[in-house]
Amino acid sequence: MTQSRTHTCGELRLSDAGKQVTLCGWMENIREVGQNLAFVILRDFYGTTQLVAESEEMVKAFKEITKESTIRIEGAVRERSNKNPKVPTGEVEVVPVRVEVLGKNRNSELPFEINRSREADEAFRLKYRYLDLRNPEVKKNMVLRSRVVAELRRRMIEQDFLEITTPILTVSSPEGARDYLVPARKHPGKFYALPQAPQQFKQLLMTSGFDRYFQIAPCFRDEDARGDRTPGEFYQLDMEMAFADQDDVLGVLETVLVPVFEEFGIYKRVTQAPFPRIPYLTAMEEYGTDKPDLRIDLKLQDATEVLQGIGFEPLSGNRIKAVVVPGFNATRKQIDQLIADVEVQTARKTYWFRLDEAGEIVGGIAKFVQPVKDAVVSALGLTPGCFVGLAAGTLLQAQKTAGVMRSKLGVLCPEHMDKEQYRMCWIVDFPMYEIGEESGELEFCHNPFSMPVGGLEVLEQAAKGELDPLTIMANQYDLVINGYESASGAVRNHDPEIMVKAFELVRLGEEDVKAKFPAMYNAFTYGAPPHAGAAPGVDRMIMLLTGEESIREVIPFPMNKNAQDVMMNAPSVVSQAQLDELHLQCILPEGAESEET
Repeated sequence: MTQSRTHTCGELRLSDAGKQVTLCGWMENIREVGQNLAFVILRDFYGTTQLVAESEEMVKAFKEITKESTIRIEGAVRERSNKNPKVPTGEVEVVPVRVEVLGKNRNSELPFEINRSREADEAFRLKYRYLDLRNPEVKKNMVLRSRVVAELRRRMIEQDFLEITTPILTVSSPEGARDYLVPARKHPGKFYALPQAPQQFKQLLMTSGFDRYFQIAPCFRDEDARGDRTPGEFYQLDMEMAFADQDDVLGVLETVLVPVFEEFGIYKRVTQAPFPRIPYLTAMEEYGTDKPDLRIDLKLQDATEVLQGIGFEPLSGNRIKAVVVPGFNATRKQIDQLIADVEVQTARKTYWFRLDEAGEIVGGIAKFVQPVKDAVVSALGLTPGCFVGLAAGTLLQAQKTAGVMRSKLGVLCPEHMDKEQYRMCWIVDFPMYEIGEESGELEFCHNPFSMPVGGLEVLEQAAKGELDPLTIMANQYDLVINGYESASGAVRNHDPEIMVKAFELVRLGEEDVKAKFPAMYNAFTYGAPPHAGAAPGVDRMIMLLTGEESIREVIPFPMNKNAQDVMMNAPSVVSQAQLDELHLQCILPEGAESEET
C-alpha cells in the first residue's frame, strides 16, 4: 500500500486472516469491556475496521487517545466471532500489538458526533467542514462528484471535444447577475471581473478556428443563495461547437448525459433521447413555469371565460388559471396549508373548490361557482372527486401562481407524481427580450449573445416600431430535469451587424457594443462561423444524482446562505496598507461597522 500502512480500513477480508498488517486512520470510537478488553473502530477514507485490545496495557494505550486522533496500528488479522454483515470488513478484526499517535485531537469535545454530523446545525457543519467531511455519508457525495466529473470529461472527449481552460481574470460584462470585481493594482481605478461564465472566450475560440471546445468551468456570480443555487462560485460543463445548430448541441448533450444519469443516479429510469422539446410559451401555458417537473401529470387549464362574472371579486377582470386534480382527497387542514404555502412562495392568494362524489360543488368559493356548475364541469372536464385550484391576475401572474400550486399538488398527490425517475425536457424558443422588473424597460431575457429567430429583419422591424420586440424569439434552449433548470444554451449571434442591432433595442449603440465587447465585436468582423453551445451545471447535476435537497451537500467547501465562508472567515477585512496599494477607500453604508481583522 504505502510505507506507513499495508492495507486500508476498508480492504481486509476473511482471506486476510493470519496476516500481520499496519493500518492508519482516525480512532472513531472505543468500547471498553473491563480492564483487559476493548473494541476500537478505526476509520479512514476507505472504510472502517474493528480493532480488539486484549491486554490491560493495550486497553490503557487506547483509552489515553482522544477520539478522532489519527493513529497507526500494527497487528494480526483474525476471523470475528460476531460477524457484522453491514460492514465490508465485518468478518474480520485486528488484534493490535502496537499503536502510535500520528496526529492528536487536542480538543476535549467535538462540535458534533462525526457519524451524525448531518443532524447538526448547518452553521456548525460549515464552520467545521473538515470534520463534517469525515462523515462517510457526507464524503460519498464528494466521491460521486469526482467520478461524475471524470465521466463527463471522458464522454466529451469521446465526442471529439477539446478541453481548453479560459481566463479567470477578465472584464466586467452584462450577463444578468452581479460581477465579482477585482481591483487592478497596476491600473488605478480599473477592475478585473471574475467570469460569470466563459461565454465570450468560448465564442472567440470558435472564431479562432477551434471546432469543439469544453471545460469544467468555474463561474462566479454575486447572487443570493437558494436550495438549488450556491452564492459565489459554481461549476458548469461548458461547451461550444462551430458550424452547429440547436439540434447538434442538444444531440451531443443527450448522448453525454443520459448514460451518466443511468450510471450514477439514485433513480434508474431516465428519459431517453431525443428529449421532448417544449416551446417556452407552451410551458408557461400548460405548466406555469419554464422549469416544469414532468414527473407530475397535471396541467394548467384556462378558466377565464367560464369563471368571469360569477361575482367573486378577486377573479373579476383577471386571467384565471385552474389546476384540476382528480381524486384529491385532502383534508381541509391540508388544503388550507397548501393555499398558505403558495401565498408564501408567490405573494399571491389562490382559491379552490371541489366537485364531490355526488356531483355537487363544495368548499372554498363553491357558492360563487355553483350557479355556473354545468358550464364549469364541461369546460374543465371535471368528474366527481376533482379538486380545482385557481390563480388569478395578469396572464403571467396567473400562470406562475398556478404553476407553484401545480408543483405542490404533485407532492401532495403521489398518484399524480411518478417521483423515482429523471424526467428531462428541453424548453426552446425563449423570448429574446423582456421588461425588467426593476428598470421597467426593455432588457435581454436570457443570453444577450443569442441569435434572434428571424435575424436582422425582425430586429429592424422592432426598431421601426413595426413589431413588438417582446414577440421576438431567440434561438435559446434550457435543459430541465425534474423541475430544475440544469443547462442553458443558444445558437450564438455571430454577425456584428445583428449584434449591434440587438443591443440598440436595449439602449446600447454600436460604440457601446465595441467598448463592452471589443474582442468579440472585432473578431466577428473577421469572419466568424455559425456556432452554438450550452452549459449544464455540474453542482446541480450532482444534487439531482444524489437526491439531495440542498446544493451545499454536494460542494466540498460551500458558503452559507449569506455568501460567507465561516470556516475561512471570508469575506474579511484587509489592512489599510493593502487598500492603499490598490488605491481603494472603503466607505461603509450608514450604520454599518467594519469587522475586526
